[in-house]
Parts: sequence; C-alpha cells; structure tokens
Amino acid sequence: MSRSNGMNYAPQGKPRPVVKTGEFIFAALSLDHGHIYGMCNGLQEAGATLKWVYDPDPDKVRKFIDKYPHVRAAESEQQILQDPEVMLVAAAAIPSERGPLGVRVMQHGKDYFTDKTPFTALEQLDQAKRVVELTGRKYAVYYSERLHVESAVFAGQLIETGTIGRVVQVLGLGPHRLNAPQRPDWFFKKEQYGGILCDIGSHQIEQFLYYSGNEDAKVLHSKVANYNNKGYSELEDFGDATLVGDNGATNYFRVDWLTPNGLSTWGDGRTVIMGTEGYIELRKYVDIGRENTGDQLYLVNGEGEFRMELGGKVGFPYFGELILDCLNRTELAMTQAHTFKAAELCLRAQAQAVRIE
Repeated sequence: MSRSNGMNYAPQGKPRPVVKTGEFIFAALSLDHGHIYGMCNGLQEAGATLKWVYDPDPDKVRKFIDKYPHVRAAESEQQILQDPEVMLVAAAAIPSERGPLGVRVMQHGKDYFTDKTPFTALEQLDQAKRVVELTGRKYAVYYSERLHVESAVFAGQLIETGTIGRVVQVLGLGPHRLNAPQRPDWFFKKEQYGGILCDIGSHQIEQFLYYSGNEDAKVLHSKVANYNNKGYSELEDFGDATLVGDNGATNYFRVDWLTPNGLSTWGDGRTVIMGTEGYIELRKYVDIGRENTGDQLYLVNGEGEFRMELGGKVGFPYFGELILDCLNRTELAMTQAHTFKAAELCLRAQAQAVRIE
C-alpha cells in the first residue's frame, strides 16, 4: 500500500470471511486505477474467490498476477462475462467507461462493483438504473473514503447509537497529491475523468448522505478551478460545494490536488460531523505533527473529550455485507438508491459548478 500516491492506495485488513472458499467467485476487469487492488483485497478478506483478471494491457495483468498469483489471466472480457461461475465483476476502468462496462456486466447476469466515480454523465446513470431494473443485478460502488477507512466506519457506528445526537452538518476535506508524472493520459482529459467534483467529490457526497441519514439533497452551490497546474488545461485542481439534505442537515466539502510534498501521506483527509449533542472529527490518513498514522477519531459530547486510535481495531464490514447481499439479494451493505443518489448529486454539482478563472 502506497502512502505517497493515492492512486495506489489499497488498504489491507484482517481476514473476516463470510463464505467458504469457492462459494462466491468474482473476477477483475479493467485495471486503469490502482483502487482495484483495494477492492480485491476487501473482497478476498471477506472470503470471496478471485478467479480471473483481464485488461488489454499485458503489463497491468502481469503486475496484478504478481500480487495475486492464484489468479488466471483471461483472454478477453467476454471470457469472464460468459463464465457461469463468476458472480460479481470488480472493475476500475477509465471513469467515462465505468457506466457502459457495468451495463454489459449486468446484462450478462452478474453483479458489478466499480471504483468511484461510477459515472461521468447523467445519461450513463439513467441507463444503469434501467438495466438494474430489468436484470435485478447490483451496481455497487467503491466509495473507499468511508468504506475502507476504519475511523469512518466507527464514526457511523457512533452516530447510529446516538453518541452525538442528530447530525446537522458534515464538513468534508478531501485533498490529494497530484503526482502528475505518474498519472495516465486520461487523468487530464475532462471528458474521461469527469471533473474534480464528479470524481473525488463523489466520496464526500456519499459520506454526507450516509452520516446525516439523508435519502436526497440539493446542491446549492459549487465551483471549480485550476490554480496551480496550468500545463494541464483540462485539469481541475480545486473544487467545493454546499448541499442541504431533505432532513435539513447541511454539507460543505472541498477537494483538491494541491497536497504539498512535505506531507507524509497522499492527502490529509478529514471529516467533521456536528450533531445536536456533540461532534466527531476524523483524521483519516495522518494526524499532522502528532501521529504518522491515520484512523484517528476525536469525539466531544456531554460525557467529555475523547481521542481514539482505530487502525486495525474496527475492520471493513462492507465487503462481507456486499458478498451476502449478492448471495441473498438483500441490501445490507448499501442500498441501490443510496449508491445512485450519491452518483447523481456529484454529477449535478459538477454540471452546475462555477468556473473560477
């Protein structure tokens, strides 16, 4: 797991299988983003069996098999899609290709698990909704900044038990290190990556909906800019947005590609969740000037002030829940409506964003 480059950030947890070997078989397709490794780690730790991998780039496939030597290299996408044993396909395609790939996967009778952002256009979202309705398959999304961060998981558990009362505001900060020379060409083409609010903004909107208990929200204002990377004319290195949920809770988030090289990790991601009876702060990846490790949770409520170090103590229940959802056709891990609503709102925030010149 790389601490310096978020594109290769792939958390590893403790094995907590919910199925036996061979009971849930999946495959990996389209290795365009390093998040595929985190996705596969999580599924395998929950007991899933990784059978196939395919990407048109043989170098990507070789690197993947070096990491997972038991995996077989498929000759084509169709070989995976036509394998009746494969129940789910995990993929981290170029963002503009994620929606169409998901449609093909579901039309072949398999559930789909994609890296965020799941779409780059509302038309792709609408098509995915239609295919979900027609096929009954799942379109799951790896919103990793909540699902694969132990402090973020524990924050949800605290909120559920009423530790800070009713959540009324969520503040999200999602800075990332650019590492421009290491990025592929598509990363700098807006038609392919979708824009900064569509891309890493999707994490922030999903967290707001989840922590505040909202099923829907409105984007009140959003803006984007390219402050420090004029050599990449289509890149947005800054974006922010303000939302209000149907239940009255509000959200402000900021995302950027401006992390300085002196930071010990790829981004100082933070979340502050304010409730009527207390508040929580998450320092997800680093606690600057204090701890070189992440998963620090700060809690203040009527009982006092608390600091918790949560790395290795909470786990990542999403992956086991997703496997059981696929087997039982339930929605314990994340509802389809929630998955799609987070995607829709990030697309709307991107579409209406004011461009700061």
